[in-house]
Amino acid sequence: MADDLFTSAGLDRTAPRPLADRLRPKRLEDVVGQSHLIGPEGTLTRMLRSGGIGSLIFWGPPGTGKTTVARLLAGATDLHFEQISAIFSGVADLKKVFETARGRRTTGKGTLLFVDEIHRFNRAQQDAFLPVMEDGTITLVGATTENPSFELNAALLSRSQVLTFHALDAEAVAALLAAAEATEERGLPLDEGARASLVRMADGDGRAALSLAEEVWRSVGEGETLNAEQLQQVLQRRAPIYDKSQDGHYNLISALHKSVRGSDPDATLYYLCRMLDAGEDPLFVGRRLVRMAVEDIGLADPQALVVANAAKDAYDFLGSPEGELALAQAAVYLAAAPKSNAVYTAYKAAAKVAKEGGSLVPPKHILNAPTRLMKEEGYGGGYQYDHDAPDAFSGQDYFPEALGRQSFYRPTGYGAEAEIGKRLERLEMLRRKRQGGGQG
Repeated sequence: MADDLFTSAGLDRTAPRPLADRLRPKRLEDVVGQSHLIGPEGTLTRMLRSGGIGSLIFWGPPGTGKTTVARLLAGATDLHFEQISAIFSGVADLKKVFETARGRRTTGKGTLLFVDEIHRFNRAQQDAFLPVMEDGTITLVGATTENPSFELNAALLSRSQVLTFHALDAEAVAALLAAAEATEERGLPLDEGARASLVRMADGDGRAALSLAEEVWRSVGEGETLNAEQLQQVLQRRAPIYDKSQDGHYNLISALHKSVRGSDPDATLYYLCRMLDAGEDPLFVGRRLVRMAVEDIGLADPQALVVANAAKDAYDFLGSPEGELALAQAAVYLAAAPKSNAVYTAYKAAAKVAKEGGSLVPPKHILNAPTRLMKEEGYGGGYQYDHDAPDAFSGQDYFPEALGRQSFYRPTGYGAEAEIGKRLERLEMLRRKRQGGGQG
């Protein structure tokens, strides 16, 4: 299939090909690092065993096998493989692909359309896939490095299954390097420390690992063996102090988060600097600070979210090295702020009830009635406009009748949330009086 691709592109099959392309797996079981998907009991293995696949979204970092797996899935399901990139394609290109797929379908051949960087398509472009997915013209496999929940239309997601690809661990990268040595029929001229450093440099990206191996072979003289320091000089890149996709990464971000939660500004600064010194993306740190603001501080200090967001934006505006100070300021602010996870726990509780309760209809008195029929059905009847009520509070019910009143948010007695708690207690007293017939 790879030869067909090169031939159809008008390329000479004898032309030099990158090592990553030459080592592209020919079978799904040869793909490394994604056993949860293509292992004996993996998600895709089970799908194929049942007789076919539906539309899929592959979510994961670069160099983890998304394109390769899509190509192999087409072969395993006897579908024609078509590939486009959202970076270089527009609606006109999509229409051509869809028309060709419709024509192919009349001959009894289906199409697996692989869309790389699918999150680059705007909402309208994403909507263009819906009709051809629904009528079976294409089986869509989209690949993205961004969180599909934020970057893809709900309609597209509802018609697809999201499968997560993991960054390759050290064992998987080592297996790729061993395969490269077997293909090249020569070992990498690295001592044990340099080899471990090369694995860390790949940072969970299989394609990067093979590209680095090629650089080593091109750069090292006959009989020369590099140590870790020499390898960094040859490749002109620094091995990360910790692997951003593995334990070191998660250990340090966990330590930073818990230091903030534990109100220890000094430990917070220490772990922040550890991560930045290791080469962590400062915007990743900024995003995590925003998460800490909403998870661990919440309404105990409503300004925490504002400060964290401002720091993230300040780094994005200033860049390095000036922007790191904004992150440090936000981190210290969060560590010193009063703490509350009341909103966090309330959200989880509400989400659970919403999911388990199904599509319960809100009470009719809070539904709008733009038509006469809806008015006749009682929509909007009896609604009390809170601004016209004493204390600007009517005390009426808003939950679905079948569900009954629920209590999710329980403010703590810390910071600004203490005042919020007092206000909500007073409103609850008024609610009970007014629902009982009194005016409070």
